[in-house]
Amino acid sequence: MQIEMTHDYALLIRPSANRVFGGHAGALVRAELSMASTHLLDGRIHPGNLTEIGGVEYLTFTSDDDLSEQGVARDVVSNLSSAFALFARVDRGDLLRPIALAPFDRYDDDLVTIQRYAGKTNEAFTKLLLNVALFCADGAFAALGTRHRVVVFDPLCGRGTSLNQALLYGADALGIDHDLRDVQAYETFLKTWLQDKRLKHQLDASAGRDRFRVTIGRKGAEGSGDRQLVDVVSADTTAAATHFGRNNVDVIVADLPYGVQHGSRTEAGGLSRRPGDLLASALGVWRTVVRPGGAIAVSWNLKTLSRADVAATMDDAGFEVHDLAESYTFEHRVDRTITRDLVVARRPSVRNG
Repeated sequence: MQIEMTHDYALLIRPSANRVFGGHAGALVRAELSMASTHLLDGRIHPGNLTEIGGVEYLTFTSDDDLSEQGVARDVVSNLSSAFALFARVDRGDLLRPIALAPFDRYDDDLVTIQRYAGKTNEAFTKLLLNVALFCADGAFAALGTRHRVVVFDPLCGRGTSLNQALLYGADALGIDHDLRDVQAYETFLKTWLQDKRLKHQLDASAGRDRFRVTIGRKGAEGSGDRQLVDVVSADTTAAATHFGRNNVDVIVADLPYGVQHGSRTEAGGLSRRPGDLLASALGVWRTVVRPGGAIAVSWNLKTLSRADVAATMDDAGFEVHDLAESYTFEHRVDRTITRDLVVARRPSVRNG
């Protein structure tokens, strides 16, 4: 009888410039890894505890897979939102042997870090939100690892933080936002960044003032996975299907207005600070944009909307909401007025409805 060996690891948590987020980063990455193990890896990774080794915090865990070898498990650990360095624990954990991570990143990470503006979502949390959606969408995470086409949609994209993370991963990035100034600011940033990096790209001049499309990569390389599309429009999010069609998106990521400095537009043109109203009016449209078997991850401020209300609204819109086990709770404090949480749901496959 063959005896399966488990492997012991220690993951060094990436330092964060945001002191408050940094205090939660270890617990969040543990929750992220737990979710990946449950939904993507058939439970083959077993997250342990946050452990101080030499006065530095690590996430310790065991794996049925050898993470020094290529595979989905190594891809998961390599792309965790706060992963900084990975070590195998040898000699009963007394020694740490470094293992090279293999992130999906196609470009320099300043694509996601260089922008600074009021209300920007923390880059590590943006990556986490995208990751958990990819973990739960049929085939999406594996497709990134094999450079197959993956399409990410942010229906409240602002100045493109989540779209930039999608691009960094090699995915296509679609976005919509009612604020034309934010869309234009993102267009200016992205075009400047592409020019500074001397990356081949083509701008669709016919898109119009309220929309911009950029194709990144060499002409004639469409079939190689080396070309990416960025398509962003300034419009109400309930018009998403009109602009992007139906069943065309693998994952949706949305950071709802926090009801503090942010808001959502009402039909009368005013500013609503009730994210529940936005969610109720938009989810039905978002469901038509994401493909069957695709997933959606939504984050919001618990001080303005309960988790039960978010889950009920998503259920009413026809999504299958994932129950989060205690081992991967994502609730965390952002500041005095914001406590953030997230929900992940899936559009049922065709055979399930």
